[in-house]
Parts: sequence; C-alpha cells; structure tokens
Amino acid sequence: MSGTPDSDFSGLEGGEEQAAEEAIQEVVNWYNAQLLAERRAPVPDEERIEELKGGREAALADAVQLATADPEEAGRVAAVYAARLKALKES
Repeated sequence: MSGTPDSDFSGLEGGEEQAAEEAIQEVVNWYNAQLLAERRAPVPDEERIEELKGGREAALADAVQLATADPEEAGRVAAVYAARLKALKES
C-alpha cells in the first residue's frame, strides 16, 4: 500500500479509529433522522429541534477530534458512542 510521506495511519492497526468513526456516524444519522421527522411534524417542536441539532453538532465535533486520538482514546470513543446510540434508540 503506498501513501504520501505525510499520511498518518497510526492508530489504524486495531481498527479502533474506524470503529469510533462508524459509531459516531451512526449517532449523527440518528440525529439527522430525528431532525427530519421533527421538522416534518404538523407542529414542529422548536426546542426539540435545537436539542437534536446540539447533539448532532457535539457528535460531529467528536468526529473531528478523532484525527488526533490515539488507539486507546479511539476505542473509548467507540464504546461511548455505541452506548449513546443504544440509549438514543431506547428513548
């Protein structure tokens, strides 16, 4: 596999970064679906829309932070977001 000398593939050996990215994306997808449903409601709840947007923005910010996370931190983020998705789906 060839890459540029500036490419940083550290942290990918165990797949923790990819797992974290996928977990965060699943949470972002949940927020997007909820936002769409709320906006299409006959009487959208603006407070809930703002809550959902805030949750989505926080997840997107965490995704950006993954770029500098070590494998251990990426594993922790993956676990946190997997648990968050489960809780969101159960609520």
